[in-house]
Amino acid sequence: MNETNAGGVRQRSVEIVVPVYNEAHVLAESIGRLHAHLEESFPFPFRITVADNASTDRTWDAAIGLTLRLPHVHAVRLEQKGRGRALKHVWNRSAADVVAYMDVDLSTGLEAFLPLVAPLLSGHSDLAIGSRLHRQAAVVRGAEREFVSRSYDLLLRAALGARFSDAQCGFKAVRTDVFRALAPHIEDTGWFFDTELLVLAQRNGLRVHEVPVDWTDDPGSRVDIVRTARDDLLGIGRMLRSTLAGRTLVPAVPRRTGTPQVPAARTTAPAPGLPAGTTTHLEYAS
Repeated sequence: MNETNAGGVRQRSVEIVVPVYNEAHVLAESIGRLHAHLEESFPFPFRITVADNASTDRTWDAAIGLTLRLPHVHAVRLEQKGRGRALKHVWNRSAADVVAYMDVDLSTGLEAFLPLVAPLLSGHSDLAIGSRLHRQAAVVRGAEREFVSRSYDLLLRAALGARFSDAQCGFKAVRTDVFRALAPHIEDTGWFFDTELLVLAQRNGLRVHEVPVDWTDDPGSRVDIVRTARDDLLGIGRMLRSTLAGRTLVPAVPRRTGTPQVPAARTTAPAPGLPAGTTTHLEYAS
């Protein structure tokens, strides 16, 4: 991803993570469509990383096949489930300036991806989220999921004073340096990971950019709404206790500058505390 422009200046880059669990039946089509879209219309260097969350079907085999066919696709396999765990693992190790993720069903229209990451690449904002609750969003989904989504949004506003909307939309991006500062303070490894990241960002005065999205519900989604709602309620209670105790303040969060800086080329470093080359519970394909 460390490409330079005509003037010899390294271009800012983006890594897009697609977390998957038992998605062999849709992986090739979805990643192929995403790759083609980015190659055709995305003006920055990019990498797509398929993060296999301990799948038990042929998802890993499909991911390996994609890395052999598509030049910008990489794959990582973890031996434990959890969307938050996969994102934290890949984002912490990324050499890109901005890290993002989207759901494998590509329910969110891909034309929103450049507006999502552009404010982060320019230095204007710190995080960006796609919002299905924005007044300009175009959403097609059932009444039950609409009710759950809006109820969760109201609960976050009432309990945690959230000023962002649609914390659970699977379409987000963050400056990599900002994420690395916040990551040690994020405890959740599942679906509440997104909310925890956003609450920490708000508590530390970071700027969250919202993008209205076109979104079509995936009728084949296997998300357990009841279990997810229970885990979210537990997470909200924990975040509320952390806020009252002052544990959500992060002292070393990078701040935006008036003129965006182009950082020097980086190489991927091992996780803090691990020796070089350590890949515990991890397979990687390039």
